[in-house]
Amino acid sequence: MATDWLGSIVSINCGDSLGVYQGRVSAVDQISQTISLTRPFHNGVKCLVPEVTFRAGDITELKILQIPGPRDSKQSGDLQHTELGIPGAGCQVGTNQNGTGKLLKKPTSSAPQAIPRRTDMKNQEVVISPQQQQCSKSYMDRHLESLNQSKGFRRRHNSWSSSSRHPNQVTPKKSGLKNGQMKSKDDECFGDDIEEIPDTDFDFEGNLALFDKAAVFEEIDTYERRSGTRSRGTPNERPARYRHDENILESEPVVYRRIVVPQNTNKEFCTDSGLVVPSISYELHKKVLSVAEKHGLTLERRLEMTGVCASQMALSLLGGPNRLNPKNVHQRPTVALLCGPHVKGAQGISCGRHLSNHDVHVILFLPNFVKMLESITNELNLFSKTQGQQVSSVKDLPDTPVDLVINCLDCHENAFLRDQPWYKAAVDWANQNRAPVLSIDPPMSEMEQGIDAKWSLALGLPLPLGERAGRVYLCDIGIPQKVFQEVGINYHSPFGCKFVIPLHST
Repeated sequence: MATDWLGSIVSINCGDSLGVYQGRVSAVDQISQTISLTRPFHNGVKCLVPEVTFRAGDITELKILQIPGPRDSKQSGDLQHTELGIPGAGCQVGTNQNGTGKLLKKPTSSAPQAIPRRTDMKNQEVVISPQQQQCSKSYMDRHLESLNQSKGFRRRHNSWSSSSRHPNQVTPKKSGLKNGQMKSKDDECFGDDIEEIPDTDFDFEGNLALFDKAAVFEEIDTYERRSGTRSRGTPNERPARYRHDENILESEPVVYRRIVVPQNTNKEFCTDSGLVVPSISYELHKKVLSVAEKHGLTLERRLEMTGVCASQMALSLLGGPNRLNPKNVHQRPTVALLCGPHVKGAQGISCGRHLSNHDVHVILFLPNFVKMLESITNELNLFSKTQGQQVSSVKDLPDTPVDLVINCLDCHENAFLRDQPWYKAAVDWANQNRAPVLSIDPPMSEMEQGIDAKWSLALGLPLPLGERAGRVYLCDIGIPQKVFQEVGINYHSPFGCKFVIPLHST
């Protein structure tokens, strides 16, 4: 019985350690329980030895791939190697007209990596029984997939998709016959001649340089001017695009210099929208405030308006709604307010009162004086009704950095205050503290400032401030337009919808 299997092609699985072997059975020993394969393949690779022998204990699984037929005795010597290449050589199989056999086309090379050609596969044919069709087809399909991955070819799918068929249409069964033979899968996938792939890459830059874009557009424009037509998509004729806040109707030209002062100054600013805001001298500034007070804009009103605008700017610098909300109670900001015994100090106290009303921890520094201005006394009386803290000594100021320092120590007049010990001590504390500084109504650039500010807030119209003033902002304190006209200033409000706007140096 054992000799009946001689010449059969089998696949022996010896487990993960030894792998899978394929070959033709050359000897079977029932006594020693061994089987020998000639011209074996190990895991799809041809072995270097002509014959291998396996013990029964090493064999995990044995599959019979091909049983020798009546014609195999004549072709066993010539076709042993090519038949063993079924699992790895990508041969094509098809059913003949009678449906009883298979036409197996053989490539001329036995190497598993070789790609068969149409001309090479017409030379040899062998007939195998129908019961071997399933095993051969499974090995063939796996080999085609490996070739597709290694060579980078695409398998061409010529079968119809089931979703594209008509419901009443009967799909004819593919017979695979062409001139009496089946058109094999290898022939379908690899039969076409492949042109040689060029070694050099395509020169995109050189090819693009051959196209003169400017000359082509000039030729198009010349043709349009002569013929009076307009081609669609001409780059020079793009439709105008408007924002949601722009008027599509034509309006008067925009005038950016709307404020004209009688005395030309060397310092000018501009707003975010491009409006020019000139600076004025301190004498003209005092004249504007004097005329406004004569018409009813008293000092108390100016102090209140200045305090509101300065507190709004300070709240935005402290973080605005991201910092001041009920979820950030543990992050209550701290502001140190340095004020002197003058009107500028009263403006700072008014700002501190509004900040304290917005749950900001305010520490007010004001030196003790025997006699205070009435405006300062009134503002201190209101500030004492808040939760703010008032100190008269620099030693009582925080040792750690605060969130913001508001400087109201300097005054346009009374320069002798800078020689006072309390002023020097406050300036030293502010310079040693690493908090940013906001100056309210700072003096002009000719007057030396002891504290470098990061921001400065000017009132009405800016003074010619120097570089140590930092970034300049302008606030509206409610001076009417006719008040400016009375002092000789042609004024048009640059604030728009805001009360505090940033200014940029020109």
